[in-house]
Amino acid sequence: MKLDNASRQDIGSRKAQHLDICVDSSRYQVESGSSRFDEVHFFHTPLPELDVATIDTSLPMLGHRVSLPFFISSMTGGSAQGYQANKDLAAAAQACRIAVGMGSIRILFRKPEVFEHFYLRRIAPDVPIFANLGGVQIRDMDHKEISEVLKRLEVSALAVHLNPGQELFQSGGDRNFSGVLDGIARFATHSPVPIIVKETGFGIDPLQAQRLIDAGAAYVNLAGSGGTNWVTVESYRESEDMFAAAEEFRDWGMPTALLLSACRSQNLQQRILASGGLRSGMDIAKAVAMGAEAAGFALPFIRAVVEQGSEGAIAIIERVRKVFTSAMALTGSSTLDQFRRSPLWFDTRLQEDTEQFVSNLHRIKERG
Repeated sequence: MKLDNASRQDIGSRKAQHLDICVDSSRYQVESGSSRFDEVHFFHTPLPELDVATIDTSLPMLGHRVSLPFFISSMTGGSAQGYQANKDLAAAAQACRIAVGMGSIRILFRKPEVFEHFYLRRIAPDVPIFANLGGVQIRDMDHKEISEVLKRLEVSALAVHLNPGQELFQSGGDRNFSGVLDGIARFATHSPVPIIVKETGFGIDPLQAQRLIDAGAAYVNLAGSGGTNWVTVESYRESEDMFAAAEEFRDWGMPTALLLSACRSQNLQQRILASGGLRSGMDIAKAVAMGAEAAGFALPFIRAVVEQGSEGAIAIIERVRKVFTSAMALTGSSTLDQFRRSPLWFDTRLQEDTEQFVSNLHRIKERG
């Protein structure tokens, strides 16, 4: 169902429209494809030989110690409801000691009066907080101005999002994506905080991930397909012709589990984060066992806080914690290092697709 003209007028702004579309699953189908984590399996250990009370799921992350390798991924900002959602998510992250990302801070550079809506450190003083800004903005904006805002926000990192697919299906969206990698590299040389580069649901392959790490990214969030499709989200706001064109991109992108499997086969695991279609504690556990430093999602959180506030988000985190800890116990792992070494088996199709995917990447690399 497309967003009608009346709804566009009632919502008032693009960011508010995004939020409305994403939270109303009865009217808008924004998720597509599969992340393919259902093709990844743990070996069950009937004799774990450990005391569950000794299991340690904590890890250092960006200057803080978090309780779980799980983060609230960036979703939205720039509207009254979005501001409140970010605050509720920050409160939940603080209560449960996990990392949290905020919506895009781009509006801050046009409307500095909304600074307090993005200043989450007062709400979450003890956990990593990621600010969020687009790759094109990093290329085009004054880096000194960006750095000053990041310092004022007291964030732990800046997530630079890459979203060419979304922009192409947005009226007035960006069309020039040249020079973004260079912009990231230039900003990384003097950024006051570490840089996380993320896609927005179509994925970053190991070859591109390595280029981003070489350019100075502290982490690369693969953010593959299988979850929120931002081409689809934008298409609900556009004309019937644009909507029809966008529907042909329902299955676009690279599934997150396939990307993690490819990174694993290439020994590219450190500094990798995973999101994109993860929807459960078991998905988080599989992503971490496959080598991700941490894993997260956004859509379930944004829907939960809109309906239930921070308590809804806390309930999700604690459910993930229960599943994650249980998976560690049932693989005989008392530490995250042990858990990352626990054996996994993949369905034949995922194994074969990984081999073909990596082979094609090598051909691309050879061609330069």
